Amino acid sequence: MNVINFSEFRTHLKANLDSVSEDNEIVIINRQKGNNVVVISLKEYNSFKETLHLLGTTKNRERISSAIDRNNAGVVETHNLIQ
Repeated sequence: MNVINFSEFRTHLKANLDSVSEDNEIVIINRQKGNNVVVISLKEYNSFKETLHLLGTTKNRERISSAIDRNNAGVVETHNLIQ
């Protein structure tokens, strides 16, 4: 995670955006006269949105948690693939 000021971000815009998109780096832009801003790749953003969606309901959170617990305990099922 990089924290830089707006002028530095603007001066090296291409390098900063390449770092975000190619290296999955997160850049926080520290602004003097405004709220700070986070720049993330579209891939990372979509991942966050999917996680929020999957954890969006209590029932789904419980199902995911239960599945993780069963996996960690070694309780797994194997199935043959359908030809």
